[in-house]
Amino acid sequence: MGFRHREYPDHVCLLKKSLYGLKQAPRAWYQRFTDFVLSIGFQQSRCDNSLFTYHHGSATAYLLLYVDDIILTTSSDALRRDLMRSLSGEFAMKDLGPLSYFLGISVTRTGDRMFLSQASYAQDIITRASMQSCNPVATPVDTSPKLGSDSGPECDNPTLYRSLAGALQYLTFTRPDITYAVQQVCMHMHSPRVSHWHALKRIIRYLQGTISFGLTLDRSSSSALRAYTDADWAGCPDTRRSTSGYCVYYGSNLVAWSSKRQSTISRSSAEAEYRGVANVVAELCWLRNLLLELHRPLSHASLVYCDNISAIYLSGNPVQHQRTKHIELDIHFVREQVHRGLVRVLHVPSRFQIADIFTKGLPRVLFEDFRSSLSIRPPSASTAGV
Repeated sequence: MGFRHREYPDHVCLLKKSLYGLKQAPRAWYQRFTDFVLSIGFQQSRCDNSLFTYHHGSATAYLLLYVDDIILTTSSDALRRDLMRSLSGEFAMKDLGPLSYFLGISVTRTGDRMFLSQASYAQDIITRASMQSCNPVATPVDTSPKLGSDSGPECDNPTLYRSLAGALQYLTFTRPDITYAVQQVCMHMHSPRVSHWHALKRIIRYLQGTISFGLTLDRSSSSALRAYTDADWAGCPDTRRSTSGYCVYYGSNLVAWSSKRQSTISRSSAEAEYRGVANVVAELCWLRNLLLELHRPLSHASLVYCDNISAIYLSGNPVQHQRTKHIELDIHFVREQVHRGLVRVLHVPSRFQIADIFTKGLPRVLFEDFRSSLSIRPPSASTAGV
């Protein structure tokens, strides 16, 4: 902006590569790339516009695009070479070989097992916080009640607090065990207090002791979807809103998780739990549609485990009772999915409710048990198949 050539004051620059710098650049690049891959036989996914699928007979390929970073996986080396030749002829690109690093996530393959880690990124966060010599703790959050917005005096350095909290959000891509703790500190980014700063430092101290931990993905004989959902009714001390969390497994592998404060106040624990069920059923519907596009349709109902009996009855009982008539109609789509046979909502004892790790602070023994169930472990344990 403001640049003007002395000899050619009325000229403008000719854009050669529309990738960075202009508001329209990402869209122009994405549209050009999309048009080309569609011309060579790919189809764009409706569930994720950055995903392209290729199906011709027994030949299958998946291409995932993030700006100018691409993951390409194919059913054969010959197909991969042909597609790479086509892409290289149109765009200047480099084949980096088997997937080992993508968007800050390190990928280690051992046989049929993949280990996803952000250890170097976590170390950068610890360094930015100047806590390289801190003492580690066993859990990222304590079991005391949730912190309110007016918990003590204001933080001395709110800018650093916001920077670290935002950085921790990206770390949850491979560390679901800190999702709830990060969600809690991010709720107070507008006006952080000293108590919130201490809670954030506890997360970093936990990372110091588990910096090598990551998410393990393994070959699984099962292709079913199962989910766990839980809600902490009226847990927010300021708004009395509930926190709902869920985790979704595809076979034995964790593929989706969430910890989020609900948008409205629930009048009962059953309503809060039912909203949590609705959230995870929506995620399951998206995953089922995605698998359908990948030519991996599911023939069986997806299982949802909830520890609230009333919420389970609500998912299958169309009768409106006095206690439930105030629940909005938009979350009753769970009943439709249950009636169509796509979802089954089942009971699980609270002791085995893995989603508790996304809604509240837990004692050390229970936290480590649920963390193991999420396949969060060090690389040595992943290699050994623990």
